[in-house]
Amino acid sequence: MSRLLAALLLLLSALAAHAEPGDVQRFPATGPATGALRIHGSTDIEVFAVVIADYQRLHPGTEVIYEDIITQDLHARFLGERTRASSADLLISSGMDLQAKLVNDGHALVHRSAQADTLPAWSKWRNEAFGISYEPVAIVYNTRTLPASRVPRTRRQLLDLLRAPDAPLRGRVGTYDINRSSVGYLLATQDAQRGSIAGALLGALGDNRVVLEERTGVLLDKVSSGELSLVYNVLGSYAQARIDDGQPLGIVEPEDYTLVMLRTALIPRTARNSAEAGRFLDYLLSPRGQQVLSREARLMPIVRGGGIGNGSPERSLRPIQLGPGLLVYLDALKRRQFLDAWNSSVRPAR
Repeated sequence: MSRLLAALLLLLSALAAHAEPGDVQRFPATGPATGALRIHGSTDIEVFAVVIADYQRLHPGTEVIYEDIITQDLHARFLGERTRASSADLLISSGMDLQAKLVNDGHALVHRSAQADTLPAWSKWRNEAFGISYEPVAIVYNTRTLPASRVPRTRRQLLDLLRAPDAPLRGRVGTYDINRSSVGYLLATQDAQRGSIAGALLGALGDNRVVLEERTGVLLDKVSSGELSLVYNVLGSYAQARIDDGQPLGIVEPEDYTLVMLRTALIPRTARNSAEAGRFLDYLLSPRGQQVLSREARLMPIVRGGGIGNGSPERSLRPIQLGPGLLVYLDALKRRQFLDAWNSSVRPAR
């Protein structure tokens, strides 16, 4: 890595470190301007800044504007402003069900390329939505406040811990608020379809006064500080990055099954710079882009040798299939019924 690139990466990371959800970060062209790309993404700016910096090393004339938006707002905002100049050329979201709905409703462009052809079948749909990285969904705990002997390795063990007479997790367990987090909603509906104890687990979380948050970072802040001892169903890569930085966290990929979700990209039909968006998407799926996602952004690359990256799940990993099956729980009536049942379990009358 050249000294110039290293300095640029450091500067971009420093600038992005102060970003808040909804912030816009402009990455000016590093050479004579030849194009612009506007990205709306649910991945934190401080994570994605290094990816953009490396892309601009290959394409120094491209200015990139990245806006950090939570998944639910990203979807709603696109629908509200897709004809405006501020609309996105590329949508990158961990809300893969909402991305699938945009595809289903005719809002995405077809994109075909050699890079896209390398994706496993479960991680793309209709050549319009593409997984760029995958996320094992994990239990994360504080290694100082929860003894190793009590760390749950399965959902059944978590249920037993929540029901333990000494109540070690009372007021000290957290998860996504699925009323506000579309990622949390997706994961909760997947649990309901796959796990026979999903209902009992929700009830036990409610009995333990579970703390509900909208964003992964807030949950991890609370478990890292010791305010919480354990959080359930959160994105593993964010936790691993904190562990690499020395925070007192441990990760468990549940042995009964570990959901795997996708960070998904699509090019809207309304994109003003669709060619640039396609070039950026191909960069993300290229060996170089996947390496930067893995080594620099510390996200898990979807295209890699062996394991889940080539369609053969490892251990207990259960990929969430990108496709029309994700639309079931987006039906308005089914969503309302699911939220009502979830809230009655997790927020019982006290």
